[in-house]
Amino acid sequence: MSGPTHRSEDLFRRARAVTPGGVNSPVRAFNAVGGTPRFIRSARGAWLTDVDGRDYVDLICSWGPMLLGHAHPEVQAAVAEAAARGTSYGAPTEQEVELAEEIVARTPVDTVRLVSSGTEATMSAIRLARGFTGRDVVVKFAGCYHGHVDALLAQAGSGLATLAVPGTPGVPESATALTIVLPYHDREAVTAAFAEHGDRIACLVTEAAPGNMGVIAPEPGFNEFLARTCADHGALFVSDEVMTGFRASRTGQWGLDGAVEGWRPDLMTFGKVMGGGFPAAAFGGRADVMARLAPEGPVYQAGTLSGNPVAATAGLTTLRLADDGVYEHLDKMGETIRTAAHEALTAAGVPHVVQSTGTMFSVFFTDRPVRDFAGASRQDTAGFAAFFHAMLDRGVHLPPSAYEAWFLSAAHDDRAVATVVDALPDAARAAAEAGRA
Repeated sequence: MSGPTHRSEDLFRRARAVTPGGVNSPVRAFNAVGGTPRFIRSARGAWLTDVDGRDYVDLICSWGPMLLGHAHPEVQAAVAEAAARGTSYGAPTEQEVELAEEIVARTPVDTVRLVSSGTEATMSAIRLARGFTGRDVVVKFAGCYHGHVDALLAQAGSGLATLAVPGTPGVPESATALTIVLPYHDREAVTAAFAEHGDRIACLVTEAAPGNMGVIAPEPGFNEFLARTCADHGALFVSDEVMTGFRASRTGQWGLDGAVEGWRPDLMTFGKVMGGGFPAAAFGGRADVMARLAPEGPVYQAGTLSGNPVAATAGLTTLRLADDGVYEHLDKMGETIRTAAHEALTAAGVPHVVQSTGTMFSVFFTDRPVRDFAGASRQDTAGFAAFFHAMLDRGVHLPPSAYEAWFLSAAHDDRAVATVVDALPDAARAAAEAGRA
């Protein structure tokens, strides 16, 4: 379905004159795949429509939040009603209480504080962990992305991986000097780090299932090992579920391992799905830890738009509609696409692995299973770029980076999935040709 992209090209030119790189989040610039990013005019269900009038099946879903699909009528109606009453009060509302109750009901947290972004949630959780323990060192894993928090931009994945930037100017050495970065899944490295620095470690933070270097499901017992190690040394275990929360399953990644293995994090962070497409996030955890937050305790955290009534309404409505049937549908459609991608790439002779956790999945252009950032970094990114553009030309909008998860929604019906499946063979051949070039 190749066609003109004149309006997108013109908007991108105008955007670059007034916005760094022409975008407000780096991966949107298509730097990793080349070409012109599509400027979107509207979206409905499983489909995006760009400013040139071209339609695409959306496998980004706003990087996860659109669990029910775009412009869901019940979410829209609830948001319109909330906005009609006013868009921000700077005072408590019923909506924020109900959203907090819904998060607590679905997860192992005792209490929760609403904020406006995943970055803010993680930043606040780290501050709280340090304030609660009286310690200063933070442990993280290479390739796990926790937002653009200064202390956590050491060997992060996501946009930094896409741009091949190991860190970023503007973050002083002192900001990361108290951050220990370890290889994901390396139990020996975790044990050694705690043996040497255990009395200074405030917390270990990890994506519950990494999705910012592609999807890597934690090996059985790994998160439980991290929780136990933290407990043994008086540190807090912070599980970042900004991406996986209410997306990997109804109860997030924790529902796939923690609920089964019988452990829970000390703190958790949430975002994306819980905002229903609006800027909303949260962090929560053990009651005694959360009680250290102001105004109950001395650890300060605040936000003018935290618990915004329109965003809280969108998130609450989304979560209430996200019943077991939604996740069953996502599993079914995801399995169809995962199988078709594997078959097409195999037929074209393209080395690849398809990995998933719950409803989330991604395709790695490499010949062996990926269990850490080093493995993800061995991908054939040129092959992915060719694959990406072939899919885009055939009406499928993938994440424009080899280091990202693919997302579906409840609105991805047989027609949308068939469009994806039909595009895969030609895209696989394009990737094979790029690999031979």
